[in-house]
Amino acid sequence: MALSFDKYQKRKLISSYFSVVISITLVLFLLGCLGILVINTKRISDNFKENLVMNVYLTDEAKDIEIKQLQKTLALENYTKKVIYVTKEEAAEVMKTELGEDYLDTVGYNPLSNSLDIYFNADFVNGNQLQLIKEELIARGYVEDVLYQKDLVLLMNNNIKKITFWTLVICAVFTLIAVLLINSSIRLAVYSKRFIIKTMQMVGATKKFIRKPFILKNIQLGILGAILAIIGMVFVLYYLDKSFPELQFLQNQLLIGLLFLGIFILGIFITLISTFIATQRFLNLKTDQLYY
Repeated sequence: MALSFDKYQKRKLISSYFSVVISITLVLFLLGCLGILVINTKRISDNFKENLVMNVYLTDEAKDIEIKQLQKTLALENYTKKVIYVTKEEAAEVMKTELGEDYLDTVGYNPLSNSLDIYFNADFVNGNQLQLIKEELIARGYVEDVLYQKDLVLLMNNNIKKITFWTLVICAVFTLIAVLLINSSIRLAVYSKRFIIKTMQMVGATKKFIRKPFILKNIQLGILGAILAIIGMVFVLYYLDKSFPELQFLQNQLLIGLLFLGIFILGIFITLISTFIATQRFLNLKTDQLYY
């Protein structure tokens, strides 16, 4: 009978430890994923911005030397990522591919213009900066028109600000939830041993002596949960890097390493504080209060 009861207690203890590890792992994993999003937010936004193109349409009278000089000048500007010269023939081929038919046969001539496609460095993709660049280019006599998606630039910048703000808010909320969930799991684990705690206290054990094994055990569980969460994050990063290679999720290894370290320390810190608070609560209870 005693052996059966011991097995039951052992299973109950293992189940309690398992629930604590799962809670820590899931919460830290979600926090880690949000951390990945935060450290890559600028990279993701920069990728969108640097794919924005400004089309500089040139007149038919523009000389080759003028076009080459303009292309070279633009390429040397600090706001430019790259400049591509597109002839009217190349533009016609692109349009033919997109439309699936050769519209030139219907029109009878090529109405398109030679152009320069300018791609910008992300820091310069804002409405005021692009408008100044447009005005500077349009002032050149051989530039026919300059077009870019103004509404898209405005929408992109506004959305990036909103996403950054709400990501930080969500991170704060999830951190609070992490503390509450892990604290709750540890409190339940300590609650199952409240009578042992009180018995040790009654025979003269100090609070520090009673707390120590609980803290050490739960720190071990916190370390295990943090390691499992980091392993999960590694798989997420590997998947994202393979799925979106242009975003280079694995490029900033220093920040990723600091994020992993932060998750590891957070797992230890939360379990340490939660265990201390939980054991302190039961240490301060009177014997008759243990039954409620």
